[in-house]
Amino acid sequence: MTTQAESASAPADKDQFPTQDLVEFGAGYALIMAAIWTLNPWQRLFYWLAVAWIVATTWIHRPTWKSLGVGVAGVVRSLWIVGVAGILAGLALDAANRLHTLHPLHGPTPLISHVWGYLVWAVMQQFLLQIYFLLRLMRLLAGRVLPVLAAAGLFSIAHLPNPVLAPVTLVWGIAACVLFLRYRNIYALGIAHGILGLCVAVIVPDSIQHHMRVGIGYYRYHPRGYHQRPADHRNQTDQIVSTDAWVMAEAPIRRS
Repeated sequence: MTTQAESASAPADKDQFPTQDLVEFGAGYALIMAAIWTLNPWQRLFYWLAVAWIVATTWIHRPTWKSLGVGVAGVVRSLWIVGVAGILAGLALDAANRLHTLHPLHGPTPLISHVWGYLVWAVMQQFLLQIYFLLRLMRLLAGRVLPVLAAAGLFSIAHLPNPVLAPVTLVWGIAACVLFLRYRNIYALGIAHGILGLCVAVIVPDSIQHHMRVGIGYYRYHPRGYHQRPADHRNQTDQIVSTDAWVMAEAPIRRS
């Protein structure tokens, strides 16, 4: 007998609710893209609509912790991913230091809070990529290669027009999806994502990656705004979308 976790994690029969998966997938992605490419007040509206839609359409399936990728299964076996990410980040930091492109994280947020907040955000992105989109694509598309490529491609598109994040997230998206299908757990992937994302934020010049902005926020990058008084800073950035995320953050200017 197939368990609930197995049915949620494995590709379902082609005739089993493909329309529902397509509607959930399409509406969720459309709301995310709308949030990325609009300004306030529409940005905030689409953001909360996307959150509500994703939570609701996840909850109605009554998933188990295992099917959500947040159980204990696969955690230990997948920890090597974090180690590899740490090594790659270390090498990249050393190279950036030698090339004199290494710089601190932007914004007034304390370093510990910045790092911890980004790690949590990275795990959330992996939930969206693997649990919400990849598993639905596996029920909509044949095999495993097409769903993986489609999920990674959509992940990359959500990071346009950033010339750094778009290609990086395409490569990471493919790798993360393949690893998820092996370990069925998002913890190590989220931590690795956080390590690599923070690394990109401090090794690539802000003039290129625009403080990790995506969507319309990338075009509205104004570096001089960071030297204004706090009150002026808040007023200017209220209309800016900035995040290297699958979805935008409501307090964007402090995210990298």
